[in-house]
Amino acid sequence: MNETVANLQRVLGEIASAAREADRAPGDVRLVAVSKTHDADSIRPVLQAGHRLFGENRVQEAAEKWPGLRAEFPDVRLHLIGPLQTNKVHQALGLFDVIETVDRPKLAREIAREAEKTGRMPDCFIQVNTGAEPQKAGVLPEEADAFIESCRKEFGLPIKGLMCIPPLDEEPSLHFALLREIARRNDLTELSMGMSGDYPVAIAFGATLVRVGTAIFGAREPYPAG
Repeated sequence: MNETVANLQRVLGEIASAAREADRAPGDVRLVAVSKTHDADSIRPVLQAGHRLFGENRVQEAAEKWPGLRAEFPDVRLHLIGPLQTNKVHQALGLFDVIETVDRPKLAREIAREAEKTGRMPDCFIQVNTGAEPQKAGVLPEEADAFIESCRKEFGLPIKGLMCIPPLDEEPSLHFALLREIARRNDLTELSMGMSGDYPVAIAFGATLVRVGTAIFGAREPYPAG
């Protein structure tokens, strides 16, 4: 068996075990295989093994490799899990089924405007900066409720859930609990939280999507400078 496929099967098994330990059905948690910086030849074995849910960080990178892969595997669902610039919204809406990183009014407005022009509206998640880290994207927790309401009422976005990336040096469960509470207050059922190092914890706190890359594909190549 291809090593990447073996890793995929192991991660899926660990997700199922973590779900059962949390008294949840394994099918309640879906794996977003994070394929950023990995080329089409590295991704194809995972597709051939039957997995169809993937995450990418950069619009341009996704545009280079996913149209070809989608021609082979048309039922793929692709999530944007990295920051989105407003000047990339048109391209993003043509590539992604879900945008997990809606985090400011200007971006929400541009997604709504572009969706009206193209007739293509992806599902949207609000990214919450649970650690209030200045270098990290995401709406602050204390501003999340108002932003969710404006995305729904002012911009008409289909807000399906929330996403977060906890600080590296803090206990992730505190951040997962905070995201879960914001979701509960706003009647949102989808929680994208948990990565290669902490996804079993995220599942215990209600994650419905876990974003796992390194544990499947191995160490990432660094992005080119510039």
